[in-house]
Amino acid sequence: MKRDPRKLFSRTTPLIFLLVILLLYVDFSWIRFIRFDEFYMELAGTQCISTSKTTSIDRLKIRVNETVKEYQDSLDFLLSRLVKGEDQEKLQTTGFVCNPEVHSIHCVTNKPVGIDTRSMTVSIPSNLADQESVVRPYARREDEVLLRSVTPVRILQGNVTLPVCQYNHQIPAIIFSSSGFVGNIFHEINEILIPLYITTKMFKSQVQFILLDYNPSFVRKYGKALDKLSDYPIINPAINKSVHCFPGGVIGLKFHGHLSLNSSDIPKGHSMQEFRQFLRKSFGLKFDHVSQIRRPTVMLLSRRTMRRFLNEEEMVSTMEELGFRVIVIARAKTISNLRLFANYINSCSVFVGIHGAGLTNELFLPDGAVMVQIDLIGLAWAAATYYGNPARAMNVHYLRYKIEPEESSISKVYGSPNHTVLTDFHWLSVEAGREVYLNGQNVRVNIARFRETMVQAMSLL
Repeated sequence: MKRDPRKLFSRTTPLIFLLVILLLYVDFSWIRFIRFDEFYMELAGTQCISTSKTTSIDRLKIRVNETVKEYQDSLDFLLSRLVKGEDQEKLQTTGFVCNPEVHSIHCVTNKPVGIDTRSMTVSIPSNLADQESVVRPYARREDEVLLRSVTPVRILQGNVTLPVCQYNHQIPAIIFSSSGFVGNIFHEINEILIPLYITTKMFKSQVQFILLDYNPSFVRKYGKALDKLSDYPIINPAINKSVHCFPGGVIGLKFHGHLSLNSSDIPKGHSMQEFRQFLRKSFGLKFDHVSQIRRPTVMLLSRRTMRRFLNEEEMVSTMEELGFRVIVIARAKTISNLRLFANYINSCSVFVGIHGAGLTNELFLPDGAVMVQIDLIGLAWAAATYYGNPARAMNVHYLRYKIEPEESSISKVYGSPNHTVLTDFHWLSVEAGREVYLNGQNVRVNIARFRETMVQAMSLL
């Protein structure tokens, strides 16, 4: 039996009409270029000949890049950069991990967290067994005596209930302390400011600082730098006694080494040059490179109590004879005004000083400048570790003037430059060594040798 073609056409007409509509309004051009070898080549950067393929894949690449950027900007990704290896997996699985090291410990959570500043208790609900830990958030955990002055943070995780929030924040919390050796510029920058920069720079100022052991002088001194790292007023738990809730947070700060930023250490990518540029912007420093300074200028950092130069006037005269303009800084008031002092240092070509915390100001020297450290008896390791090696990473020339035993006042105290105290530094205890070499030593530099060092400094400019 034959089918009536008219009836068949009438039945299929709606389907044909729908197909035509689809062809008119739907872009099927993608069918022509879905070849996965070309697709992956395009994503890898290989250009395809077909314009239509390139255009379509470019759109896809843009979307992929946007998605990747969204993730890289996400809080979860940024927090994960503060841990590494198995700890990253643990953070994703449990929402909490701590990274203990010799000098520092920092704990990270990407879970909603409640922080009660009245008791400095951090509550992190999770499906893990109940755990409690205590962290003292200061980057000198090897010093047990000092850590006693740092307020402890109690961390509860597991089957805990978030406290009723009085304040809800959409940014992560960063908990750290300004206790420790506050008042000493080396320790302030080494153990607080650089670790704070390392830990928080990638958040682009979208973090909330909770500062334990709040020290007003520290905040005033480094206020310009703190303001660039966070757009929000610092929470002082001693005054703001309340419950705050955050989408995540960090307890403690990441430490890379003495006056150091290590680009290969987590969160990776930071450098001393980057940090120095940050300081220049924070303190409004004028000079980036020593070539911008017209006349060679030396700053001599003078000390008035321990570790004094006993022939300072001769040193100044020698440097002036070589063509340097010499600035002698000794007033505590000037040195304590960090913004003023940083600008003084930044305007100098050469910085000369005896081993001590004041040499931390080498951070403010322009690139290509020279730092001359007068290296005292018994302090060679500390001189190199704290100031000499870091100077090289700052793009600053480092010269070491190592004194001879007869240049040290210790030789007169013990009657001979050959005394064991001047030749063997290991028989004294740490406390006794500090009293002898740090607190009991002055120096009368050999002017002829010092002149040679300053000639070398001039040649480096």
